[in-house]
Amino acid sequence: MSSDDEQVPLNIPMMLTQHFQHLISEDVEELAMHLFELDALDEADSQEGKHEPEPASYHEGAPAEFAKYLQRQILNRLPKKPHKSNDNRDGGNPNSSSHTSTSSRINNDVPVTRSSTSSASSGQTPVGQNHKKKLLQSQNSKLNGMPTNFNTYEALPSLKDVPNSEKQSLFIRKLTLCCIVFDFTDPTKNLKEKEIKRQMLVELVDYVTSANGKFPEIVMQEIVKMVSVNIFRRLTPQPRDNKVLETFDGEEEEPSMDPAWPHLQLVYEFILRFVASPETDPKIAKRYIDHAFVLKWLDLFDSEDPREREYLKFVLHRMYGKFMVHRPFIRKAINNIFFRFVFETEKHNGIAELLEILGSIINGFALPLKEEHKLFLVRALIPLHKPKCIPMYHQQISYCITQFVEKDCKLADTVIRGLLKYWPITNSSKEVMFLSELEEVLEATQLPEFQRCMVAERALFLWNNDHIDNLIKQNRKVILPIIFPALERNTKTHWNQVVLSLTLNVRKIFSDVDPQLFEECSRKSKEDELKQEENKSKREAIWKRLELAAQGHEEVVMSQKLIANHVSASG
Repeated sequence: MSSDDEQVPLNIPMMLTQHFQHLISEDVEELAMHLFELDALDEADSQEGKHEPEPASYHEGAPAEFAKYLQRQILNRLPKKPHKSNDNRDGGNPNSSSHTSTSSRINNDVPVTRSSTSSASSGQTPVGQNHKKKLLQSQNSKLNGMPTNFNTYEALPSLKDVPNSEKQSLFIRKLTLCCIVFDFTDPTKNLKEKEIKRQMLVELVDYVTSANGKFPEIVMQEIVKMVSVNIFRRLTPQPRDNKVLETFDGEEEEPSMDPAWPHLQLVYEFILRFVASPETDPKIAKRYIDHAFVLKWLDLFDSEDPREREYLKFVLHRMYGKFMVHRPFIRKAINNIFFRFVFETEKHNGIAELLEILGSIINGFALPLKEEHKLFLVRALIPLHKPKCIPMYHQQISYCITQFVEKDCKLADTVIRGLLKYWPITNSSKEVMFLSELEEVLEATQLPEFQRCMVAERALFLWNNDHIDNLIKQNRKVILPIIFPALERNTKTHWNQVVLSLTLNVRKIFSDVDPQLFEECSRKSKEDELKQEENKSKREAIWKRLELAAQGHEEVVMSQKLIANHVSASG
């Protein structure tokens, strides 16, 4: 700093002032460079014959001088008391300290803006000044976290009051103005500006709803931009421990409501009407409502506000119907959310809403079902029975499962096996839910699936035929070792009482005809079961050690012999 800057007309310590100037100097100089570059571009783009002479400030040292000027403007905005000596901070201009005018006094409730600097150079074009204003607001948004100049937030004319030729331009201006996001954590801040934005959003919703012509691409781009700025934000969920999740009850749990909902609701209503509008061309709109947009949209389903999740559900369903090209991607993205929920976090607020959407999607699947859809059932939907918080979404998952069985009754066997795999043995309330779901699956099961039981039943009835019974008895040394494991499994696990009764009858026949052979087969069967249990225990131990190693709990050194034994046992 020069000797002229040793006295600062501010009522703050000298060292603090110097430190502040040092912090802002780099940003201000960079900003000045951008402003002068923009002025040069504006000069080149102006119409022929309207070029103004190049300002004298376009010389090599101009950006640095302008940077100093911006520093003075920022410092002059800070509160200060009259000082006896006017500091000559303008390089010899005694009036430099008078830049603080009435128009630069900004309410303490809103972020500080630097719009007054737009008149820094009289030789600049109006377009150049607008560029400067945008850049200044951008710099201000980084400092204050608000991309806005609330001091200049004013209502625009109504769309109904302008001729049709000007409506599109005014519509875009309103969209741009609605990109300003207000802070609702303090209900006393910016009340006038918030009401202006609310009224504009209501008008935008009405305009989109009553549109009678295709939306141009530039309008679609601005629409998606406005929606993205307002909706896509970082969610701050309140912490919940696992104990709460296990006993979660949506009626008892107090949901967290977003204070910005008065604006958010209108933005959601706006995008819902836009996507559903017949005037929205999906071939053009898909360029802006793309995969990145869909992923951000799906991320919002973890919002704790149930009102927001409802709108997210409605709009996503409309997107799925409107943009056919996005359908596989949407299903895959939802699949990934389920994977992460089941196998990693077991915490997500929007599983029920996502399943509601899937229920409608599954209902529209064409027959025969694609292999991709069957894999989705096995890999994504059935594992959703594993998390402890399944009461939050059991009604929705049960509906999805039933839809699959109604589409293809052969999937009943797969579904029932999946339910048994995740059956909650130690939780009676969850068992009741599983039984209800099993009942719905069986109601949707058709006769061909029960014919599987009839096959086993009919095969066992062969022993009632004397001729076949004699043939089987004569060849019992070959037949019994083959069918004995199946007979044992039926007696232990088969759910059909007729099949179970017939199986016990056949076992008794073999036991009476050749007790020694029957005992030998029984002993061999038990040995095989023990061997299978041993191999299963080895596999579980290996996987357990691998899981611990992955979690960093212990260092695993697995010998080649152990791996070889595991491979041979599994083979």
